[in-house]
Amino acid sequence: MSVRGVPAPPEYRPGLYWEERARRFAGEGAGLAAVCAYGMPELYNRAIDLEQRLALEPWLRASMGKRVLDVGCGVGRWSRMLAARGAMVTGVDLSPTMIAEARRRALAQGVAARCQFEVQDLSNLSVGGEFDLVLGVTVLQHILDPEALHAALVGMHARLSPGGRMILLEAAPTAVIKRCDSTVFRARHRGVYLDMFRRCNLELAALTGVDPAPFRTRLLPHLRSLPGVLASGLIALSTALSLPVNALLGRRAVRNSWHAVFVLERGAGGNGRGS
Repeated sequence: MSVRGVPAPPEYRPGLYWEERARRFAGEGAGLAAVCAYGMPELYNRAIDLEQRLALEPWLRASMGKRVLDVGCGVGRWSRMLAARGAMVTGVDLSPTMIAEARRRALAQGVAARCQFEVQDLSNLSVGGEFDLVLGVTVLQHILDPEALHAALVGMHARLSPGGRMILLEAAPTAVIKRCDSTVFRARHRGVYLDMFRRCNLELAALTGVDPAPFRTRLLPHLRSLPGVLASGLIALSTALSLPVNALLGRRAVRNSWHAVFVLERGAGGNGRGS
């Protein structure tokens, strides 16, 4: 694990990329270096994980008896949490190692009977059935091909049961900011996501924030050029400054938030295929 994380590859091959992430870090600690900021220190990723949990908690409270589809489930952190609350969860991920680790962790936590994990490509989703909740956390921001992204949204929409909800947490700033974009990641303008949702016949029920504190996003593009000791200190400082701001204001400071939580419902009529 490095204080600067793992650099993005020159060419993005999603299956190979996510399998490599999983093999390197999915079995370490909580597996956050595989599913949050790739290879970044535990403190940094623990803060991200906490901020995501605080942002999502209002939408994940009533889970008893719900059928949940967790897309891009990684090591199953959300699947296991919802299964522990009584949901029946299907988790899908592109990486076989992620899925194996999700199964192992579910068994160790005692929720394996309520979890089913499958290796699937979200842009070619084949899981059967309908779900009361379709959940995706920082997944679409890593699907860079426009056709694959549209196919992923169509597939998720098709799995929503009547009255069901789709909850997505994605990097979605309100200004065009490309300094953090890479070969594996795209911080799309929030309006781009809203347009895509409309084209897929998904109605926005709620929009909340996650992380309005700007310190980490300003630091990350410069991190690899800094000496190790300085980089480590700045990471710790930016994390310490960001966490209280995001914990207190994250959900409410929607406009200033780097990530956003989109709460979506099926629109009236249509199959979600859009244009």
